Parts: sequence; C-alpha cells; structure tokens
Amino acid sequence: MTASPDVIEDVPKAQEAAPPPVATLGGDSKRSIEQITLLLFITLPFLALLAAVPLAWGWGVSWLDLGLLVAMYFIGCHGITIGFHRYFTHGSFKAKRPLRIALAVMGSLAVEGPVVRWVADHRKHHKFSDAEGDPHSPWRFGETVPALMKGLWWAHIGWMFDEEQTPQQKYAPDLIKDPAIRAVSRQFVLWTTVSLLIPPVVGGLATWSWQGAVTAFFWGSLVRVALLHHVTWSINSICHAVGKRPFKSRDRSGNVWWLAILSCGESWHNLHHADPTSARHGVLRGQLDSSARLIRWFEKAGWAYDVRWPDASRIESRRKPRSAEGAGQEAEREKGDAAQAA
Repeated sequence: MTASPDVIEDVPKAQEAAPPPVATLGGDSKRSIEQITLLLFITLPFLALLAAVPLAWGWGVSWLDLGLLVAMYFIGCHGITIGFHRYFTHGSFKAKRPLRIALAVMGSLAVEGPVVRWVADHRKHHKFSDAEGDPHSPWRFGETVPALMKGLWWAHIGWMFDEEQTPQQKYAPDLIKDPAIRAVSRQFVLWTTVSLLIPPVVGGLATWSWQGAVTAFFWGSLVRVALLHHVTWSINSICHAVGKRPFKSRDRSGNVWWLAILSCGESWHNLHHADPTSARHGVLRGQLDSSARLIRWFEKAGWAYDVRWPDASRIESRRKPRSAEGAGQEAEREKGDAAQAA
C-alpha cells in the first residue's frame, strides 16, 4: 500500500531556486477581488435559497427547473466528492487522464474554489484535524457552548475569509506540476461562468422564452449552488461536532446519516478520518455512498484502477474497542458489509 498523499513534505531546496508555477490567480493569498467575489457567491445563492420556498408557493416551479437543479447539483457534488476529495486529495484510486481532467472540471462546476486550493486546504485539514493548524475545526475556540457556536460558524463559512492561506506548493505540489490540472485550476472563473450559464441556456432553449431562462437560472444556478455549498460546509462543521463515532480517529469526526444522500456519501465522516484513503466512506450496512458506487462503475469501465476498497479485516482494525459479547455476530455482519461494498 503506497503512502497517503495527505501529508506533503516541503519542496526540496533545489526547486526553490526558480519561481514555482502558480495554480490559482491569487497564489496562496486571496486578493481583494477574490474576497469580494467569494462574499457575493455566498450571499446571493443563499438569498435565493431563502426565497425559493415563498416563490415556489407563489407561482410554482417547473419539472425542467427541478431537473436542472438535481442534475447540476449531483454533477458538481460528485465532482467534489469523487474528484477533489477522494481522488485528488487522498489518492483513493488512479484515473486515466481523460477521467482525471473531467473530474477536475466537474468539481470546478460546484463553485467551491480552484481545485489546487481546495486540495491544499483539505490536506492541511487532515494533517491537523481538530487541532491547532486545522483551517476549519469547529473546536477552534474551545468546548463551551458559546465557543462551539462560534466555532461552528467558523468551520462552516468564516474560515474561507481568513487571510492566512494554505501554501499550495507545500500541500499540493503534485497538482501544480500537472499542466492540465494547473490550467483547470487557473480557469476557475471560466468554469464558474459555465456552471451558472448552463441552466438558463437549457431552460431558455427548452421553453423558448426568457421566463424559462430566468426560472432555470434561479433554481438550477442560484438555489443549486447555495444548497451544495451548505451541504459541503456541513461536513466541515456539523460532521466534526456531532454524529456517531464507531471508528478510531484522532479527531472528532462523526457520521451524520441525514446528510448522506445530499453529500453523496461524504457524511460517513468518521470512517473517512479513520481511513482517509478508502474509496468508500459508507462501509457499514445501510450506509448509502453514491460516490463509491460511481467509482466502482469507473473501475468496471476501465477508467479507474488501483482502487483502495476496504475489506472486513481493514474495517475491523479501525473499530473502537468493544465488549466481547456480541463480537462474533458483529464480525459476521461486517463480512456482509464488506461483501456489499464490493
């Protein structure tokens, strides 16, 4: 088993002589224009999400609008979960080059930041998970109720406005060295524009009306982006504050079942932190993980290979200690879980 790419060592001094290529427009720091743009992309879709219910109650929402919302949501969501997270950050599998580039583009359509910055932040998160140095731990300010409330806000949204940014050359040198991925990362504004324009273009052409384009933009672009953002951010905040923790990890990551479908399997977060390179996060019976299912299909199609699937012994080795009573029955259940995962 090769080493996990979660912790990236410092770049050798020999490489420091020449300025390294830059994979995001602002480098390691976020420029003022990026901060303003980030604020707009957080507030405007969120306002659209708040307006969604009364607007739908007032004049309805078409099946086309809902179809565009769902399709664009899960394209972007799986781009993040399979691409940015399990593949680029943790190396849970290897991908043929067309799939590698497609995953980078799909993740960019989620409007969650350039791929290199996203991966660098997440690798740093795993290196210091729920400890000093973690970019977005909800326990940052302490364990009292007021401190946790402040920490949840920080983990959910606040950390993205922090001036201290993750050094990309240290945490994502492998991606920076890839010209295609570096280009996709630098083209984040382009992919954001494409992501926001697809629904209104499809809606306008399908209905041949401006009203169809406007409602498709509202539901398929603004509401979709807001919903996906808050589900993704909830993995940083909610899943590090509450949830069941059946597996051993050095942090407070928990499993939150009611986020499983919307997060495409990411909310089975305790196993992920116990075994970061696992291609499947929902390893127990009944734990839906659509990202793992798609990776399995990619593997069968020959697009993905060397997939790190967990087996029963690997799952058991990460279990928290438990009483001997019922252990045999649990082992039998876990064999079934492993078979189901396969």
